[in-house]
Amino acid sequence: MNIQWYPGHMTKTKRMILANLSLVDIVIELLDARIPYSSKNPDIDEFAKSKKRLILLNKSDLADEHTTNLWKDYYKARDFHILAVNSKDGKIAANLSELVRTVMKDKIAQQKSRGRLTVSIRAMVVGIPNVGKSTLINSLSLMSKRGGKPTATADRPGVTRGKQWVKVANDFDLLDTPGVLWPKFEDPNVAENLAFTGALNDNILDNVTLATIFLERIATSRPQSLLDRYKLDEITDSQKLLESIAMKRGFKLKGNIPNLERAAITVLDEFRAGLLGRISLEKP
Repeated sequence: MNIQWYPGHMTKTKRMILANLSLVDIVIELLDARIPYSSKNPDIDEFAKSKKRLILLNKSDLADEHTTNLWKDYYKARDFHILAVNSKDGKIAANLSELVRTVMKDKIAQQKSRGRLTVSIRAMVVGIPNVGKSTLINSLSLMSKRGGKPTATADRPGVTRGKQWVKVANDFDLLDTPGVLWPKFEDPNVAENLAFTGALNDNILDNVTLATIFLERIATSRPQSLLDRYKLDEITDSQKLLESIAMKRGFKLKGNIPNLERAAITVLDEFRAGLLGRISLEKP
């Protein structure tokens, strides 16, 4: 598949990120823990090279724990501060706040040496679409208790379209930004990984072809996940696997023909929801 997706609003988002970098002390980049390489926008490293950096491996509850630990070591070796998180976890606020202050300890010490009792930290949150930025913001800000309106979230890319400042604490502010990709995917594996995990608009994709590619990968790396989830008798080629899943689930067209489109959407949705188990699609 030749997968490309770069809607016009992302050019505007890139300009907005660049225009607001001078307002923040630290850039917090969310990656999808299942695809920590494919979900890392190479433009962010260029944009934020003069800023303190923190990487959050989000959706870590959906990824293989051992592989996530390998990725943590990988990015630590490249001088990134890193934390594996589940943005839906209400306990994330304390861990993130503590780590941000660790990263910013030099600034905090410098400001306090000048007599400042409270040192405010401003952070920008960036990442690809549908990586969980808005869910993270909601978990951190506890908007319901502050009487504010929660950030809009959905299991599809492109929901957040504008920047917004969120006060996490009296001395900690976050600038939320829309998801942004880069203009062209040179590596087809990267494009496929982004599509598998829901970072791309499903409406531009051939779901049947995408699901067969996904099944081929999982049949090689995690065959038991497919056997258990779909009550299959054996692992066959990916096209036959999709047909078998359709028949097992009762997804049929007239003439007892398997409804491959419905089966494909089901397979992708169930992977994204973690129903196939904790699966990482790439290793360092």
